[in-house]
Amino acid sequence: MNTTGLLEVTAVRRVTPRTARVTFTGEGLDALAAWPDQQLKLLFPPPGRPVRLPEADGDVMRWYQAYLAIPEDERPLMRSYTVRDRGKDTIDVDFVLHAGAPGPATTWARSAAPGQVVGRYGPDAAYRRPVPAADTVLLAGDETALPAIATLLSEVDNAVVFVEVADAAEEQALPQVRWVHRDGAEHGARLVAAVRETDWPAGRAAAWLGGEASTVRALRRHLVERGVDKSAIEFTGYWRRKLTQDDAPTPEDLADAREKLGG
Repeated sequence: MNTTGLLEVTAVRRVTPRTARVTFTGEGLDALAAWPDQQLKLLFPPPGRPVRLPEADGDVMRWYQAYLAIPEDERPLMRSYTVRDRGKDTIDVDFVLHAGAPGPATTWARSAAPGQVVGRYGPDAAYRRPVPAADTVLLAGDETALPAIATLLSEVDNAVVFVEVADAAEEQALPQVRWVHRDGAEHGARLVAAVRETDWPAGRAAAWLGGEASTVRALRRHLVERGVDKSAIEFTGYWRRKLTQDDAPTPEDLADAREKLGG
């Protein structure tokens, strides 16, 4: 299947005060297989320009080199997202409208409207990472992890789920979720505390963690201290406080990458 192409916005709605759900259609989506935690990269056009796709397909490194070869003033901004829901030939993607000075993707999402066009790379089944089998599976993250958690709940029937959101207005209609409200507290602090205070059922445990990178690291360290095997913890830092995806990786980011690669 062609893993790259154009997506056109067909609908936009606010599912919470701080979350916009954008429905896209595009060539090839009807042939895309479904699986939980389905990730893709969206390419947003520079202001005043159409989106320009890299002239390569297939191998991700060849595609990425072609992306970098696009002149900087024409190169689309690339950000990673998770498919929230699917139709026959559509996908829904949730955009968290972060407080404070908006980044380029949030700026785009705030004014998204039917007819607008972005590019995509993926989803690619080569990057599917199933949650390890266990007696109890912890799913934990912030609002940016909600799309992945919502889809993972379709295949994990023994989950303990914690999601931290800004306040009660940000809750969504999902089963099993234990909502944690920041209510002005430091991002991630109450989520980590809630997981720490939870007693696990007997048996083997596994985990899927997503959200702000330093919070994910804190949760992972805690689970390892509790005896959860590192190989049974799937983790992804979706974003970093005070840094964007365009900033250079920190030593902690590099350590995370080595851990994921088994180094």
